[in-house]
Amino acid sequence: MDRFDAMQAFARVVETGSFTRAAQTLHMSKTTVTQLVQQLEARLRVKLLNRTTRRVNVTADGAVYYERAIRLLADLDDAETGLSSAAIAPRGRLRVDVPSPFASHVLMPAMPDFHRRYPDIQIDMGVSDRMVDIIGENVDCVVRGGELTDQSLMARRLGDLQLGVYASPGYLHRLGTPQHPSELDATHHRVIGFLWARTGRALAYTLHRAAESITVRGQPVLSVDDGNAYLAAGLAGMGVLWLPGYMARAGLARGELVPLFQDWQLDTMPMYIAYPSNRHISLKLRVFIDWVVELLPFEGPAQGR
Repeated sequence: MDRFDAMQAFARVVETGSFTRAAQTLHMSKTTVTQLVQQLEARLRVKLLNRTTRRVNVTADGAVYYERAIRLLADLDDAETGLSSAAIAPRGRLRVDVPSPFASHVLMPAMPDFHRRYPDIQIDMGVSDRMVDIIGENVDCVVRGGELTDQSLMARRLGDLQLGVYASPGYLHRLGTPQHPSELDATHHRVIGFLWARTGRALAYTLHRAAESITVRGQPVLSVDDGNAYLAAGLAGMGVLWLPGYMARAGLARGELVPLFQDWQLDTMPMYIAYPSNRHISLKLRVFIDWVVELLPFEGPAQGR
């Protein structure tokens, strides 16, 4: 039995709650993972996991061993990456998940720079606006907008997205230009709704002007759960939409979007990069996080812009 492989297999089963999911994330067969955990239990002469047909639960002894195991695995990773050659050139596979418009408008144009700096890091990037089970899906980190509510995650605040209200020239030509945010609720105007993964419902937006404050939900003509589709619907003239600056910039430059209510301010949206609290921050993850933080001020979402 390879003790490292057995320890890693056990830790992954605990984190995912499933032998099947652990095997998938480790690129092993379920049989191999099961045998490694059984061999580990036999060697330690203690039961680490309780197995039923539906669930896998860690025992009290298993929970103690898990905490020690992840520290040992982290120390081993440090020992390898602490070598001079590895420290200079971090390497390995990094699994990240980011919102689709953030990938399209911010990360992808800059990825050649990241690859030039860190040619030995392989990025596996999930691009979606869905809720991601970081531990269950073995994702190293996610980038998300909005306040984080998952207490099992550690997070670094990247900045605040400054939102604006926009519509296409075609939409405004057909339906006119609203002069007050309340018109989006009470008149013939229509909005495009963005369905947030946490609730499955479109958000309302609050606007402020001096002492005046108004919350607008609007009358959605279309609601979508993907940021790129949301922007495409706005460019097609389907309705009014709310966008962070980095998503609106190209459309504004090409004359495909027109800003509305410019004397009003919208509440900003925080942007985070999050990772499991019990997961060691490897050098490859650390340089990726630092690169994203460095990148953002030039792209606009952070620093309150």
